[in-house]
Amino acid sequence: MANSLQEQLLKAGLVSEQRLKETKAGKHKQRRKGAPPAAEAGRRIAAQAAAEKQRRDRELNRQRDEEARRKAEVVALWQLVRDSRLPRERADIAYNFTDGSALKRLYVNAEQQRGVVDGTLAIVRHDGFYALVPAAVAERCAEHDPALVVVRNRPGEDDRGNDDYAEYQVPDDLMW
Repeated sequence: MANSLQEQLLKAGLVSEQRLKETKAGKHKQRRKGAPPAAEAGRRIAAQAAAEKQRRDRELNRQRDEEARRKAEVVALWQLVRDSRLPRERADIAYNFTDGSALKRLYVNAEQQRGVVDGTLAIVRHDGFYALVPAAVAERCAEHDPALVVVRNRPGEDDRGNDDYAEYQVPDDLMW
């Protein structure tokens, strides 16, 4: 029973000694040469699939990192506006402005009204309300999302275009 199958076949006379040597030599050559072509193709396909999976994983990680960075930027901007907004105590003057096609009103004091008119203060959208912030904060908001800045006057900028009434200048502090 300790005999191998090859030895048993040889004793039974089903194979010759020459054929046995050829088979052993062929197996030895195959081991030295490497895996059969079918196994090599399978390895190549598996390596390509692994490389494609790594590429997809890197892309997903990049997207997650980008989304996390964007969220962190939004939170930082929200905190900046919250910390920089000016209190509207003793606000008795209604400052009217347009937000899109809607006419809005924000109550400010005289000093804040001058600041908005001369461009040192701006009005930004914050948490569904409007906040009065310094112009530097409004610029930072505009870099992130220009739609957040509702009113930002720039001194020396004339928004009079090709208008029939261009020669008539309307003061910025006109009360409606």
